Amino acid sequence: MKSSTPNTRRQFITDTAKAAAYLTLGSSAVSSVLTACKGPKLAMGAGFSTAFTQQPLPYSYDALETVIDQKTMEIHYSKHAAAYSTNLRDAIKAENVTSLTVEDILKNISKYSIKMRNNAGGHYNHEMYWQSMQPAKVNNAPTASLLEGISKAFGSFDAFKVKFAEAAKAQFGSGWAWLYVDNNKKLQIGSTANQDNPLMNVGSIKGFPVLGIDIWEHAYYLKYQNKRADYIENWWKVINWNYIATRWAAVGMV
Repeated sequence: MKSSTPNTRRQFITDTAKAAAYLTLGSSAVSSVLTACKGPKLAMGAGFSTAFTQQPLPYSYDALETVIDQKTMEIHYSKHAAAYSTNLRDAIKAENVTSLTVEDILKNISKYSIKMRNNAGGHYNHEMYWQSMQPAKVNNAPTASLLEGISKAFGSFDAFKVKFAEAAKAQFGSGWAWLYVDNNKKLQIGSTANQDNPLMNVGSIKGFPVLGIDIWEHAYYLKYQNKRADYIENWWKVINWNYIATRWAAVGMV
């Protein structure tokens, strides 16, 4: 009697390889690799995986002056965003979640608690938000490919800015405004309340977020008070368009 069949031997080899990869690369990296290996086409947004811990801010608290002041950045990052990260890990433990990435949770968020929804969304949104900004540059503009895609979708870059700003200003109360690629691979603009985002399998907009602006009052109130429109207008100066272009590329748009 044979001790193992070809199928069980194959499974053993696969499991051993996975275990070695986890030890070497970490779970987030392995998730991206496994996704890529499932078929000839990458899943929309493949290559982007958000860790469950808050990552270091990619610039100093005062680096975005005069658009976002130092005190706002410090409180926003070290208090508000840090709390989402901590509460997310608490929810994961309480709900026995085994998902490899935050994205896995968000795509199936209807299965989880409100605490998970708020904190997984809050953590993901902020991790993206920090990366989406950089110190102000002269002639800051999208890459040629992204600019072409935006212009094709909305008529012009200026028309896109107007529509995006309108979505951000019109969102009642706290929330986010998004440029996202929907499930038909079309660029869209929309907004979500609280810490929801297009990745979630709930709500009216669904897809992969390319650019998002935080319009909770704590993101701008110390400098702008009730003038959300001024914050939105100035925010264009500090967008990291190279990072946005990598998100654009991740959905196979280039």
